[in-house]
Amino acid sequence: MSLVTEEIRAKATEVYNGDEICQAKSKELLKEIQLPNGLLPLHDIVECGINRETGFVWLKQKKSITHKFDKIGKLVTYAPEVTAVVEKGKIKKLTGVKTKELLLWVSLCDIYADEPSTGRVTFKSPTGLYRTFPTAVFEVEEPAAKEETAAAAAAPASVEVKEA
Repeated sequence: MSLVTEEIRAKATEVYNGDEICQAKSKELLKEIQLPNGLLPLHDIVECGINRETGFVWLKQKKSITHKFDKIGKLVTYAPEVTAVVEKGKIKKLTGVKTKELLLWVSLCDIYADEPSTGRVTFKSPTGLYRTFPTAVFEVEEPAAKEETAAAAAAPASVEVKEA
């Protein structure tokens, strides 16, 4: 059963359809609330919506996916529908996201950055258990940043001008 009713959809200030724009908007939102842009590595997103007044956000994808964050060796599964309430530095009332701890899948309910200066992000379960990881683990290099890095690497480190 979907948590996103027609009433919620009607009250949304922004609704987007299609994977490409939803990918961009989800990363933009994470940046806006000062959380790492790679926290929601969803695929084939069908719809995303934001109610700026309440902070309620939803992302719908074609099917659930399991993603491995290689830098920390953690598996995370994302349901076909992920919902949350967002505010600066926090994702609260999260649904549709579970992480594997030992042999169990544990639901996550909150994600927050203690302070941007610490460079750490904390994941909390409804039972009160939590884990904290470096923010850099969840950062994904943007395509524009990749192009700039490649251009900088291709350019000479210094230019010497000789007069004839």
